[in-house]
Amino acid sequence: MNSDNDLQIAGDILEVPHLLQPPREHPATVAEFAGLARAIAADRSQWAHLVRYDATTRWYHRLRTGPGYEVWLLSWVPGQGSGPHDHGRSSGVLTVLDGTLTERTGRGTRALAAGAQRVFAPGYVHEVVNDALEPAVSLHVYYPGLTEMPMLPQSRLRSTGGTPISPHCEARTEPRGATV
Repeated sequence: MNSDNDLQIAGDILEVPHLLQPPREHPATVAEFAGLARAIAADRSQWAHLVRYDATTRWYHRLRTGPGYEVWLLSWVPGQGSGPHDHGRSSGVLTVLDGTLTERTGRGTRALAAGAQRVFAPGYVHEVVNDALEPAVSLHVYYPGLTEMPMLPQSRLRSTGGTPISPHCEARTEPRGATV
């Protein structure tokens, strides 16, 4: 008795290498950017030796770039925060590597412990603060690379609920490299 199945019809996919898509060298989807952040977080040898703590300002270091994206490493001593802001036209993935950070949006406050990850679209308004007693380290992936970080008054954070707002709002722009 001859039984037809997908393998008999299509053939063994491993025998047809020309049909296989090569793995991508760089991420291209939200899931792949989140996966990149998780992979970097899991390999402390890529970032732990680079971390510095600065009592006067948040410390940051561009860890990696790729076609259209950037990966930043940030440290936060107790009390340091970003202030309410969005990320211009960039989407992002925020991953806490060490310690605990607090994210505030108009919808509420959430503690982000090591391993926590937040994904956001352009125009997402939030504030990130180290409210803990210990330093924290975070990883930030931006696509496209971060070119602006409009700072917003506290009232805008409350009124937007952390949702997109017009990029033409009353805002000042941080210099390139100032990240969250």
